[in-house]
Amino acid sequence: MASEHSTPASTAPGDVFATTHWTVVLAAGRRHTPQSDHALEELCRTYWFPLYAYVRRRGHNKEDAEDSVQAFFTRFLEKNYLAGLSAERGRFRAFLLASLKHFLINEWKKSQRLKRGGGEKNLSLDWQTADTQFQVAATNEPSPDKAFDREWALALLAKVIGRLQKECEADGKAKIFGHLKIFLTTGKSESSSSEAAKKLGMEETAVRVAVHRLRKRYRVLLRDEISQTLADAADVDEEMRALFGAFT
Repeated sequence: MASEHSTPASTAPGDVFATTHWTVVLAAGRRHTPQSDHALEELCRTYWFPLYAYVRRRGHNKEDAEDSVQAFFTRFLEKNYLAGLSAERGRFRAFLLASLKHFLINEWKKSQRLKRGGGEKNLSLDWQTADTQFQVAATNEPSPDKAFDREWALALLAKVIGRLQKECEADGKAKIFGHLKIFLTTGKSESSSSEAAKKLGMEETAVRVAVHRLRKRYRVLLRDEISQTLADAADVDEEMRALFGAFT
């Protein structure tokens, strides 16, 4: 397992810690350092929506799902969040879902509905768009677990795109990124390259080179982002296959 001071292959400008998030949390264990607590909260803010989609797929309505996920995070971010689920600790994705299932079965039944603004420390989440996002995602009718994995993959890809965008903006290439980001997630034809070249005032060959570089950097950041949710970076390829299998 990587140490608390290990660094990933690359970090985007503005990253708070040059460390692998999940390994920071695991290295801290039950000591709860400020660094590990911050890393855990950042991971939760990135990947909270897959939990919401899972709870909705279990048959809960919008309000109950919001309350369940918020109550879960209130408990999850307390002192005992690493207690008991050692089998799932290698992957934050599996650990988080197993923790939620444990909470729903053993604790939600015994707790009162969490009152928003009732003095508890709530994690700041974008509930205003959650239901709309869920309704859009619900068209494929996946099972709760598949819904969780698919939304996890989508959240991860969005994080990677955001990191790449910030890098391009820092390099003064925001306009290029704005026109070429579509090439990262969809197969585009030569006519699309030609159209982008005209809009950017570039040679088509230069656009193809720029797309190639963007894709290369995208793959690097994708692997890095996945590694931040794993205890062992050697599991990146297996985790990538599992995540993208959620789209099939």
